[in-house]
Amino acid sequence: MDVRPSGIHHVTAIASDPQANAGFYLNALGMRLVKRTVNFDAPDTYHLYYGDRAGNPGTVMTFFPWPDAPRGRLGAGQATTTSFSVPEGSLGWWQRHLASLGIEAARPAERLEEDVLSLRDPDGLQIELVASADFHDTDPWDGGGVPTEHAIRGIRAVTLTEHDLEGTAAMLDGRLGFRLAAEQGNRFRFHTNEAAAGVGTVVDVIADPRAQRGLVAAGTVHHVAYRAPDRPTQDGWRRTLAADGVDVTEIRDRSYFTSIYFREPGGVLLEIATDGPGFDYDEPLLELGRRLRLPPWLEPKREQIERSLPELTVPGQD
Repeated sequence: MDVRPSGIHHVTAIASDPQANAGFYLNALGMRLVKRTVNFDAPDTYHLYYGDRAGNPGTVMTFFPWPDAPRGRLGAGQATTTSFSVPEGSLGWWQRHLASLGIEAARPAERLEEDVLSLRDPDGLQIELVASADFHDTDPWDGGGVPTEHAIRGIRAVTLTEHDLEGTAAMLDGRLGFRLAAEQGNRFRFHTNEAAAGVGTVVDVIADPRAQRGLVAAGTVHHVAYRAPDRPTQDGWRRTLAADGVDVTEIRDRSYFTSIYFREPGGVLLEIATDGPGFDYDEPLLELGRRLRLPPWLEPKREQIERSLPELTVPGQD
């Protein structure tokens, strides 16, 4: 099967306090809470999804917030940075906005012809805002206090830190359909297409043989998900990976998409998720994120699950 990814579907990370997590992504970054559910494999913790108005693929950042979770360690074998696209010329506004909230942000030297603003969330997760003139077929959320003209358009890229470039590059290029497009020092940029336009079309790999091995916990990325347009494409992708000797899971039902999981040679957990059925599968678009949603097989345990979850108040939604 000739794999041609259409970009990043979502990035999932680990947090500690769900209230602090929601406050940051809703108020500081101006994203929308598009789904309030639980970790289907550990339903005593939330699974919070943030994105554009509809949670379109390529705009979504999700979190498992475990209260009192230990702080993780960024390092090799991890997705160490998640970059979001904002409109060209918006970084000055973002600097002022973040400063007004007491959030530190740095504007490093231009990198690979990109203007970048770097910051961290309350758990130390590394985030970037990247000014981009690309066309983004997304629907930026205007209900979070960030003007539409400056709002996040979606995920621009993820950065993987690896001890060795060779194995990761072979999987990106040989099995996942990316192509090496640029280099700067020990940073290697892979694109899903020549123009690298739109959301989620870039993967940067930093090759650092001296980096400490990362530890996945609060403030680190758990996995990166790529897009498959539909279930047959996902199934074909799974069979191709398995035939190539990759240890890939069975297809798993995540209600809003189906998923398969596997690790790239450096150790980063990857997912391939379908674009549908989408986040309005079990609640209307206008009501996304307002109530705790559970899959049918967990609904009989709703009372027990609700008692186990910490309080979470979302202004304007609760």
